[in-house]
Amino acid sequence: MQHMNIIQQIAIWALPLLFAITVHEVAHGYVAFKLGDPTAKRLGRLTLNPVKHIDPIGTIVVPLVLLVASGFQFAFGWAKPVPVTWTNLKSPRRDMALVAIAGPATNLVMAFGWGAIAKVAQLTGGPSHNFTLLLMLMGTAGILINLMLMILNLIPIPPLDGSRILSSLLPPKMALLLSRVEPYGLIILVVLIFSGLLRKVLVPSVFLVFGLIASFFGLR
Repeated sequence: MQHMNIIQQIAIWALPLLFAITVHEVAHGYVAFKLGDPTAKRLGRLTLNPVKHIDPIGTIVVPLVLLVASGFQFAFGWAKPVPVTWTNLKSPRRDMALVAIAGPATNLVMAFGWGAIAKVAQLTGGPSHNFTLLLMLMGTAGILINLMLMILNLIPIPPLDGSRILSSLLPPKMALLLSRVEPYGLIILVVLIFSGLLRKVLVPSVFLVFGLIASFFGLR
């Protein structure tokens, strides 16, 4: 990908990134709906139409800056959170964890889906054909983006999904203490990003799982 210009590389990463963020949020809303909360459905958020989910900063600006700054090696972003009314859930503490884990789990499934696309492209034409080369590169980008979102969201810093999962496992008093960190969660993430600590944790984990998926599909 290093021989392509910025416009071409953005085109390769844009579709997987948009799908990864959008489907992640829809998964939260869909599981919440199945567990008794119709809030997301009532607000029209159970749709794959990305316009309903795009956050100008988290879906466009942050991923673009990170992609260009990292030489198209590292990116993540976020969409507008799907609203969940926890009191509507049948068993709020248990269901909170199920709703939270739905997003990262969906990203893992999509990572395998993009791996399958890359494998089909490899078998049908490989890098010698422009269209299959595009699919191979897009498939690789799709795996990386979804793994980045999955692992990032499993970090137990509010409001990331990992904090919701951890809260459901903690005693109520400790869960309350964790929830009080949420107003400062974005600041903590920004500090971790610009200090380089987040990348040091995220990138090795992403490439470990990426290697497993590549081996599963026999990707070169």
